[in-house]
Amino acid sequence: MPSLSTGAVEDVRPGSLLVAMPSLTDPTFAGTVVYVLDHNDTGTLGVVLGRPSQVEIRDVLPGWCELAVDPGVFHVGGPCETDTALCLATSPRGPLDEDSGLRRVADEVCLVDLDADPVELEELVTGLRVFAGYAGWSPGQLADEVAEGAWACVPGSAADVLSDLAGPELWRRVMGRQTGRLAVLSTAPADPSAN
Repeated sequence: MPSLSTGAVEDVRPGSLLVAMPSLTDPTFAGTVVYVLDHNDTGTLGVVLGRPSQVEIRDVLPGWCELAVDPGVFHVGGPCETDTALCLATSPRGPLDEDSGLRRVADEVCLVDLDADPVELEELVTGLRVFAGYAGWSPGQLADEVAEGAWACVPGSAADVLSDLAGPELWRRVMGRQTGRLAVLSTAPADPSAN
């Protein structure tokens, strides 16, 4: 039986998605989609998409709530440094002033400096999402997990970052736009024992 093509660790780059494969049963990451923010010799950093919390942005970062897309809550970005906030926004492609408070990750997606004045960013961003915590891999760790078949690496988009879909629905949408055997997985039951 041919192996399931899930992309190689060489495909991991800022803006790509790590999609948890059914064999990944760790409850922290099972059924998740992770947007990659950085990948280099020191490791990989990303945020889990589609995990809204109950914490309202207006209660913690009131100046940013008007720029946030619905739902206006923190999203659980991962198990690392859960008391740290990361913010991603979409901004039309093109150069950004280094003092803008935005740093382009890939395509339209930018990291937002939450110390910046949100009023000054109103004209630059078309939506943002705030994450509590992040997902991180030490050097070589993600390569091992990809080789074991725990993750598929696929292209990401700004729509994925700002999607209002919860984890399982986002996972199915991302897998459904793939080709071949990855697309077939999008139709599998969430619980394989129900098959």
